[in-house]
Amino acid sequence: MYNRDLVPRMSPEQTKSPGSTHERILRVAKTLFANRGYEHTSTSAIARQAGTSESQLMKHFGSKAGLLEAIFIDGWKGITEHARVAASGVEPPAEKLQIITRVVLEQLERDPELKLLYLLEGRRIRKEGQMVALTEGFIGFVSLVDGVLKEMAEAHQLRPDLNPQAVRSGLMGMLEGMLRDRFLADRLGFPAHFDLGQLQQMLGLALGSFMAPK
Repeated sequence: MYNRDLVPRMSPEQTKSPGSTHERILRVAKTLFANRGYEHTSTSAIARQAGTSESQLMKHFGSKAGLLEAIFIDGWKGITEHARVAASGVEPPAEKLQIITRVVLEQLERDPELKLLYLLEGRRIRKEGQMVALTEGFIGFVSLVDGVLKEMAEAHQLRPDLNPQAVRSGLMGMLEGMLRDRFLADRLGFPAHFDLGQLQQMLGLALGSFMAPK
């Protein structure tokens, strides 16, 4: 069962904020999914609080699964664009990777609802048979990281026996796992009481183990 203690509560201002029908549905759905859980949120509740109809919701997103996918697409596109801009003009690819990691952490901290959905809903296989995390936005972020790791491999900065995609998978899995543990520590007292600086420190140590000896 989805634990309601994990999530922030939705304020009246969030449901009444202006914007297009598309934007309102996205905003309300993200908050309701975070508060109630994806499985326990109905499309009728989303439409009602967004001030529209279920038919309009279906017109814009096709289904509840399509709506959750759109939330991830929108969220990861924003994160990827912030990371791309922050890393532009930085020459050492290892430094680029550190900047990208920092941006991801900062953006997720600024959007706790997106962070919660990413950690608790993003990897779940649903009855529709889709892994909603594998959206256009998420794949765009993966491509950005893979590009930096390719630069590192071509500059002989990565150990030659390592596959850059395996390095990316290991780093992203570590990031996701540590974020989830930290989140559970904050909400449920799980024994993972470390801060974002210590999380970044661990990622830096992991990256260092992938680097080619000088």
